[in-house]
Amino acid sequence: MDTVIRNVGDMEPQDRQALEHVLGLRLLVNQQLLVRVVDLETEPGVAEEAPKDARPALPAWCNVYAGLSDAEIADLEKTILSRADLTRHSE
Repeated sequence: MDTVIRNVGDMEPQDRQALEHVLGLRLLVNQQLLVRVVDLETEPGVAEEAPKDARPALPAWCNVYAGLSDAEIADLEKTILSRADLTRHSE
């Protein structure tokens, strides 16, 4: 097994763009990219370690409406939208 570690901040722009395209996410300059190359014939247990769905899990705040009924969500939305209206009436 070989592991390659690259600092994103040290990458050439075209290399960084290519990796962002392959990974499907934006890389930040303060990050490192670790790539493992494995031979599945000599390291049979590695395939089971890889996640089936490579998409990252959503953060907990994305479930803000979990457990609420449609009516409760509509009421909450009404309150949020009324508070978001920051226009002031002129005299």
